[in-house]
Amino acid sequence: MSTGCESCANYVYDDELECYVCLVDLDEDEMYRFLSGTNYSCPYFRLDDEYGVVRHQN
Repeated sequence: MSTGCESCANYVYDDELECYVCLVDLDEDEMYRFLSGTNYSCPYFRLDDEYGVVRHQN
C-alpha cells in the first residue's frame, strides 16, 4: 500500500522550520527507499482521519 505523506498523521507542520516534517525517525535503509521513490510503503503510516474520533464516539 503506497500512500502519500500528506494524508499521514505523522506528517505535521513545524513552525520553526516553516514546513511539513515527518515525526518518524526513519533508519538509513527506510530513508533510502523513501527518497528513491520506488513504491515505498511506509510501515509507520497512520491515516490522519480527524473525523475518525467522532465516528468512534457514536
